[in-house]
Amino acid sequence: MRFAGVVALAAVMAVTGVSSAQSNNQDNREDRHGRKYKAPPETSRIEVLVVKDFNGKPIQNAAVIFRPMEDGQPNGSYEVKTGPDGKAMIDVIPRGATVVLQVLATGFASYAKQYEIAEANKAIEVRVVRPREQVSAYQDNGDKESQRKAGVQEANRPKDSKTNNNSDNKTNNTSSPK
Repeated sequence: MRFAGVVALAAVMAVTGVSSAQSNNQDNREDRHGRKYKAPPETSRIEVLVVKDFNGKPIQNAAVIFRPMEDGQPNGSYEVKTGPDGKAMIDVIPRGATVVLQVLATGFASYAKQYEIAEANKAIEVRVVRPREQVSAYQDNGDKESQRKAGVQEANRPKDSKTNNNSDNKTNNTSSPK
């Protein structure tokens, strides 16, 4: 019986001694080894509304590209399409970041502008315009309208004089052969 008491006492001491030693070792390991948890930065909710400049109607399926900048260099990019209401929303851009916003919509000139994101919610309205004439660094561009209209167009082809002559010959050869 005395042997059983000694074994039980040794077991209790071993368990309590081991558990306290383990807790001391865990505290030391956390300080010296392993990564410490770093909370992600606070993010902003950015909502972009893309509308036509001439009538204010929303544009569906426009590509809205966000390029966050880090130390003056782009740090990845995020692309979101606008919905039927012309809105695109993103909520992963950190607060205080500089973002280059680019909008691409079919039939309209591309848009790009740099924004500082300081607040928790930011609403941006982008008014896209019809394409303009090519910009040149060698002349005054003003706000020249594009020579071609937006949308699908066929190339201007000169009229061929041979096809006009053939059609004239066909109309003259309507008499019966002799």
